Amino acid sequence: MGKNNSKRKNFKKQAKKNKRIEKQLQEQNRQQNLEVKILLLGTGDSGKSTIVKQMQILYKGGFPKNELLNYKNVIRSNIKYYIKTLIKSCNQLGLKISEKNSDLAEDFVRTVKKSSPDITEQVRESIITLWRDSIIKEAYERRDEYQLPDASKYFLDRTNEICKEDYIPIPMDILNCRIATVGVKEIQFEVSKRLWRIVDVGGQRSERRKWIHQFDDVSILIFVVASSEYNQLLYEDERINRMQESLRVFKKTVNNEFFRKKDLVILLNKIDLFKEKIQKYPITKCFPEYKGDGSFEKTSEYLKNKFLSLTKKKGRQITPHYTCATDTDLLVKIEIFKIEVLSITFWGYQLIKFINNFS
Repeated sequence: MGKNNSKRKNFKKQAKKNKRIEKQLQEQNRQQNLEVKILLLGTGDSGKSTIVKQMQILYKGGFPKNELLNYKNVIRSNIKYYIKTLIKSCNQLGLKISEKNSDLAEDFVRTVKKSSPDITEQVRESIITLWRDSIIKEAYERRDEYQLPDASKYFLDRTNEICKEDYIPIPMDILNCRIATVGVKEIQFEVSKRLWRIVDVGGQRSERRKWIHQFDDVSILIFVVASSEYNQLLYEDERINRMQESLRVFKKTVNNEFFRKKDLVILLNKIDLFKEKIQKYPITKCFPEYKGDGSFEKTSEYLKNKFLSLTKKKGRQITPHYTCATDTDLLVKIEIFKIEVLSITFWGYQLIKFINNFS
């Protein structure tokens, strides 16, 4: 009799334990269903971090004071770096700076430290004078022949404002400011009773080995491509075309066993720069086999199909879109996260509609 009572007690105890475990598992499942993890991948300077910044501005109330100060310092250091790069590129390109500015340019390269965010009145005037020089402008137009960030003109045109003592970066400054992502950056926010986690992993070659650590629990994979870089070379290896590198990394990543069943979004970013550049530089610089005309419509379609052709799994949901991640004009009018989300696939589609309105 005692043994039976003992068995019943053990059975009840085990049943209670099982019920508790089951409840915990149900809660975990509920939490997982309420959480959407979006992994942003792409090669360096593709625009992934700009998308994260947009989310920070729209859904996290912008940037705290210490981050604004950091961006201010980076932007001030960068405009000195841009001018130095332009001066040095003149020698590389066989261009001779005008006689009236040659001494100024030589002195700027020799004495101005890029690492310091401090800008004296003399340095400010030197930057403005050199940026107006016609030969410096010619070097800028040939920037595909050396390494110069896309946003250099945006900031150099605003030198006066950036050098003011009370200068505080505006959202567009932050969106255009490039700081290479090192490691993993993550932003979380809650909208429509869901937790959204957007994870940005550095795209430089040295950072890609960290990608695999973020592959678990991914709801949507977004691969970002800088469409305007078809005639540029890698920072890390100037023998390699940036677009060819992006295609290679894309093929390897999206066909990885972790992602074969995941919804895939391809953002052909910087389409505004692509549209401008394709008028001067034919796409055959990267794709000599291309036989179509040089119109934006034909070349952008060809570029999109190049990426789509590299995905092996048939029947997979793949959504390609052309975007411009720094343009917020239409973005602020769309309240995408207030939509009741019926499925991850549906949200992926809506996200792209949302991002596509950047352009």
